[in-house]
Amino acid sequence: MQAPGNPAGPTRRAAEAGASRTTESAHRASLKPRHLTMIALGGIIGASLFVGSGSVIRSVGPAALLSYAIGGALVVLVMRMLGEMSTNRPVVGSFMEYARDGLGNWAGFTIGWLYWYFWVGVVAFEAVVVGRIFHEWFPAVPDWTFALAGMLVFTVTNLMSLRSFGETEFWLASIKVTTIVVFLGVGALYVFGVIPGSTGSVAHLTDHGFMPHGWTAVFNGVAVVIFSYFGTEIVTMAAAESDQPARAVARSTNTVVWRILLFYVGSVAILLMVVPWDQIPAKASPFAFAFGRFGLPGAEQVMNAVVLTAALSVLNSGLYSGSRMLFALARHGYAPRWVEDRNGAGVPWKAILLSTVVGYGAIAANYAAPKDVFDFIMNSAGCVALFVYAFVALTQWRLRNRMSAQERAGLALKMWLHPWLNAVVLAAVGLIVVLMALDPDAAPQVWLSLGALALLLVVYPFVRRRASGRMAAQAAEGSGSVAAAEATAEAAPAHDGEWSPSPARPL
Repeated sequence: MQAPGNPAGPTRRAAEAGASRTTESAHRASLKPRHLTMIALGGIIGASLFVGSGSVIRSVGPAALLSYAIGGALVVLVMRMLGEMSTNRPVVGSFMEYARDGLGNWAGFTIGWLYWYFWVGVVAFEAVVVGRIFHEWFPAVPDWTFALAGMLVFTVTNLMSLRSFGETEFWLASIKVTTIVVFLGVGALYVFGVIPGSTGSVAHLTDHGFMPHGWTAVFNGVAVVIFSYFGTEIVTMAAAESDQPARAVARSTNTVVWRILLFYVGSVAILLMVVPWDQIPAKASPFAFAFGRFGLPGAEQVMNAVVLTAALSVLNSGLYSGSRMLFALARHGYAPRWVEDRNGAGVPWKAILLSTVVGYGAIAANYAAPKDVFDFIMNSAGCVALFVYAFVALTQWRLRNRMSAQERAGLALKMWLHPWLNAVVLAAVGLIVVLMALDPDAAPQVWLSLGALALLLVVYPFVRRRASGRMAAQAAEGSGSVAAAEATAEAAPAHDGEWSPSPARPL
């Protein structure tokens, strides 16, 4: 319920309802349940699992299972909080919109731009990875050619329509999911001696010590693996552009537990039982190494193709996530107004193109100073996942507390043990940041990310002043219209009192 004395609340909801009806008739949601299912399943599987898990295992030992389980538990809690808010109010801006409502405009502005910057950096990184993989297969062709081609293909895919993004992600995610399922099935047969010549054993978990480097290594491992899970939140943004957003979010939130247990904890457990942990390669794909143990021919090349698929999938979903967040920022005046422009298919084409600029620039810069460029891009956004988790925990805590008893009873999906588990998430995030700051290899990520956060907080007052002026001008031009009501609401503080769910604002 809106607090007395804040007239922006009813006006804003009326404006949003009108905007919702208008945009819905012009641009119908076109992501189907099968698209969202695969986005949810595939969003949690990336190259960091197929390749990066080997480095985690070598640095932690078999206790890497605990690192993945603890990190996974943190993600489950965050997704539950996000699920509660998203089922109540599905919206493209997702946690940026909720942070704005719950904590204030500054929070929405800050986390929205950090999230956009993170994904455009990832898109740039994955484009270069795609180029390098293709270059290994076709060494006569420069890798920048393939990187550029990959960027162009997925830029066009995202520009064509929402459905083309969904279809592309559906098939890319299907390959990743199928690979993991096959690995789990064949790996289990190998471990239990069904496959002839098997040397796998459950005893490999303890033969060389389960926790050879102690608890410190386990928690340091959590700081590394937590970023492997980033991407699970994409489904809450994509669901807002589906036929049944609340249902899609509830389903993906309820299944995130078994997805983490199966795809991450399960596959790492099989790896450790197939190969002793101190024999798993730290830099090459441990999955390719394990498939080789199964006696499957061409395992390394097959896994290279799967890693390529994972990189393409992240490139595709990264462009989607970055462009939608930028679009949401523009709707509040936190990005240039022209970013809101859509093409005939209802796609925010200027937001997509702007989100590719860093990628194209990185492809060029990669050959001038490859290490310096990518170290800066990835390190300066290295803690964004943790910042997002902290903002989600704080936002859900505050929004729930503002609800009436009747509103709480009407929630379709509720966070467990509120607010105690919120406090657990915040404490865990703080611990991980401290551990990263104490690690010489990870410390640059902490300080550069904090620097980016501080810069946004300094810039925000100037952006807000400009946005308020723009919205006031819009209100003057369209007095009495829905656009004017929305402009007046946007110029006002997000919420000064209790929060009441606003209708979704479809793209």
